[in-house]
Amino acid sequence: MRTAMKPDATRQMIEKLQGLTVGQLRDRYAEVFGEPTRSGNRQWLLRRVAWRLQALAEGDLSERARRRAAELARDADIRLRPPVDRGPALGADVRTVTGRVASRPDERLPIPGSVLTRTFKGVEYRVAVLQNGFEYDGTIYRSLSAVSTAISGSHWNGYHFFGLTRPTQGARKEPS
Repeated sequence: MRTAMKPDATRQMIEKLQGLTVGQLRDRYAEVFGEPTRSGNRQWLLRRVAWRLQALAEGDLSERARRRAAELARDADIRLRPPVDRGPALGADVRTVTGRVASRPDERLPIPGSVLTRTFKGVEYRVAVLQNGFEYDGTIYRSLSAVSTAISGSHWNGYHFFGLTRPTQGARKEPS
């Protein structure tokens, strides 16, 4: 189904498509394809209608090209190399392992055995860093925040309270 159109006429028709609304492009799609579309994607409609106008004006694929495309499509699912193993597929049976997860200690903390000191409201406080917690005043705490709360009576970030945060640009030092 080939209509003899000049390339300039085809180009002008395609340029006119740029100014059409989505509704107008859907109508144009129905004209050139002979069936309506449910698509509301302007770019897709624009490209499909432009392709169809060009195919009608300049001719469609040859029968030989169509056969070759169909042949390639049939072989498209054949892999030349096996897929890379990316772990279990979504929905595959996954084993759950329970128990402790080894975590790396926070790099801001000194090594176990170190003693942190902090002067707060004129009193010096000493906290020992343990392998699994912190010891202050004979009590073992799980976090530095718990220790700082015990010392100050209000919630503090433990790293900030003991000065273990990395200084940021423009930050000012908290008064003791």
